[in-house]
Amino acid sequence: MTNSAIIAIAAALAIAISTIGPSIGQGMTAKAAMESIARQPDAAKDIRSTLIVSLALMEALSIYGLLIAFMLSAKI
Repeated sequence: MTNSAIIAIAAALAIAISTIGPSIGQGMTAKAAMESIARQPDAAKDIRSTLIVSLALMEALSIYGLLIAFMLSAKI
């Protein structure tokens, strides 16, 4: 394999691996938020705002993986 092929595989793995964890976490967080809203409908506004902030922080991890993939692909 050439160096460019190895870098391309590394970029693909960076994106794939960096999205697996946050996607599982986002699903679990959304599930817990929906259960909490079902139990306490009066607190839905507070739960929803906390959910949005936590999902944004999790999504940042995927964006970091995308950034690393761009940096790797720039070396090709």
